[in-house]
Amino acid sequence: MTLRVVFMGTPEFAVPSLSEILSSGYEVVRVYTQPPRKAGRGQKLSKSPVHQFAEIMGLDVHTPEKFRKSSVIDVLENLEADVACVVAYGQILPQRALNAPQYGCLNLHASLLPRWRGAAPVQRAIMAGDTQTACQIMQMAKGLDTGDILLSEIVDIRPDDTAGILFGRLAGIGAGMWPRTLAALSRGGLVPTPQEGEPVYAHKIDKSEARIDWTRSAHELDCHIRGLNPFPGAWCELDNKRLKIHKASIEESSGKPGQALDDSLLIACGEKALRITELQPAGKPKMKAEAYIQGRPIPKGTMLN
Repeated sequence: MTLRVVFMGTPEFAVPSLSEILSSGYEVVRVYTQPPRKAGRGQKLSKSPVHQFAEIMGLDVHTPEKFRKSSVIDVLENLEADVACVVAYGQILPQRALNAPQYGCLNLHASLLPRWRGAAPVQRAIMAGDTQTACQIMQMAKGLDTGDILLSEIVDIRPDDTAGILFGRLAGIGAGMWPRTLAALSRGGLVPTPQEGEPVYAHKIDKSEARIDWTRSAHELDCHIRGLNPFPGAWCELDNKRLKIHKASIEESSGKPGQALDDSLLIACGEKALRITELQPAGKPKMKAEAYIQGRPIPKGTMLN
């Protein structure tokens, strides 16, 4: 059975999934992605990564601003697709859209559902200190990430994983799950498993959360920094100027929270201390800590706020 597939996705995370579906020989009859948005210093309209890749592959691309319009869903229904594969599309699909393909809409989600339903599961898992996450393909249903699980791959979160690194690993793992899922769908072999446990929500990251509170433990702050790397970046202030912290390591030391304990950026936390190893001053590129302090020394006793 050859499936007619609709693909819905927007960011770089979704591109490997579309590529894998195409490489496996499935017919992608249309790609839906978010409309071009203004980006960069020039605020020029920029097509999403999925949009750019789909055009390179010669696919039909649609960018509706809102999927709730009846006219948009009419077009989807007229495609007579067998299934929609959804990866970080960025819009909530109404029930009529979920029902449009013969086998409904399947979604790739990067968490161990029902833990971390919502917009920022990768960042929240690292920030919370989780040691495991997952790639899961589920049958989409009404509600936020509430559907039955069809396929799942457990993934360890490594002690040095940043959100960016983990995103990349999960994107590859998730992409590799689509051929198995679609093959099983073709032969009627998918077995839905209801989600079990108390839901935890991965709310969208607010920039106000990114400020570092040095009264927290070094372990908590290490998770905080890694979870917000590369975006929006955890930050503190030095001489009333913002300083982003991209990487740090935990050391056995103590002192007044936020105070430099030596001349090499060992900063006291509520418990233990963090050795800052990569940072970014306001308006400048990120750099190694040793390069920064060569030009701007931070002597022992300096306070970071």
